[in-house]
Amino acid sequence: MTTGEQLPLDVRPVTEAEIPDWTRALNTGFLRSPEVSDAEIADRRSSIDPARTLGAFDRGRCVATFRSFAQELTVVGGATVPADAVTSVTVTATHRRRGLLTRMMARDLAAARERGDVVATLIAAEYPIYGRYGFGPATWATEWTIDVPRAGLDARRPAPDGGGRVDLVDADDVRKLGPELHERLRRVQPGAIDRTERWWQVNTGAVRLDRSPWTEPFHAVYRAADGTVEGLAAYVCDDTWTDAKQPLNTATVKSLIAVSPAAERALWLHVCATDWVVKVKSGRRAPDDLLPFLLPDPRAAVITTQADWLWVRILDVVRALEARTYAGRGSLVLEIADEAGGWARGRWLLEASPEGASCAPTTRSADLTLDVRELAPLWLGDESAVRLVALGRVREERAGAARLADALLRTSRRPWCPDMF
Repeated sequence: MTTGEQLPLDVRPVTEAEIPDWTRALNTGFLRSPEVSDAEIADRRSSIDPARTLGAFDRGRCVATFRSFAQELTVVGGATVPADAVTSVTVTATHRRRGLLTRMMARDLAAARERGDVVATLIAAEYPIYGRYGFGPATWATEWTIDVPRAGLDARRPAPDGGGRVDLVDADDVRKLGPELHERLRRVQPGAIDRTERWWQVNTGAVRLDRSPWTEPFHAVYRAADGTVEGLAAYVCDDTWTDAKQPLNTATVKSLIAVSPAAERALWLHVCATDWVVKVKSGRRAPDDLLPFLLPDPRAAVITTQADWLWVRILDVVRALEARTYAGRGSLVLEIADEAGGWARGRWLLEASPEGASCAPTTRSADLTLDVRELAPLWLGDESAVRLVALGRVREERAGAARLADALLRTSRRPWCPDMF
């Protein structure tokens, strides 16, 4: 080997003994302190699958990280598909531009396809990276900041309409009530993902992580007139006052899920009507969330963040297109390019109707030509084929095909993923 020549890097699943080094590399990649506590190592060992936890090693030191786990993703119509959830992706600054992410991603996606996963999912820290692996942004997230005094709410805080009520509960109650409520939500919310028992433990403080400082939130539950739980909110408040003893507190919503408009309305008004709170930060919501228009003055809610959220990579075109429902009726031939892995490549005939759908390879002429990364937002109902044609990201081969695709694929409400992973 000549002077300065680089040794090949070893990309492989980590061993139990390498988890501390892998965790240190993960923290370094995310610009957190590289220090790793015994508690963090113990948590990693109990919560990750080493067989699905990859590292790149240079002379025995971990310099890149990658992990995946099993997930369920809700599609249009309420069915779920098995997903390969990708997370913990980092490359140490000293080893960038050496193909490490490409090697780890190729290995993981091939294993996901072999397992029978229909899609892969991730939350992208940076926009430009994941399109080259076939991922496309399939849901978006919007955050609002509400100027409460300007919102025009009734200071008398009337009780919720229809005989429902809002109560504050503790974390033990949330762990009992929350999972069933979330299951009801995700069965009707395209873009939602499953929450494990560990999710509820971590997000209610039963399991506390060194890397995530914990502040106990307030938990508010909405019950309908018959006592059915229809909504749950978690929020924290700061303690800010002026020199003249005027409150300037901000309530930050950590999570708010609801299965009825009445519950959604009641919980938002509860948070906004809390004494001393003059500002409310909504957390990540769907871009078409009801929130601004629940206020007498919607201009009191200002968008502070609007960005891509859940990215999806289609691994099995047939199962993906057959899993969702369609409000309209029609046939569409999609010519899909897939340079990243080839799993979606081909020409596919979709026959859709309200009664069901079929998808199969075909030799018929294409109606639309697109890359696999454009398929995901169309499949989940968020994007317009007409818009993608105008952007030059989809090519219309038959006049009117983009309008037909919109009629078949788009949804009346936008998909939403409430969670980070």
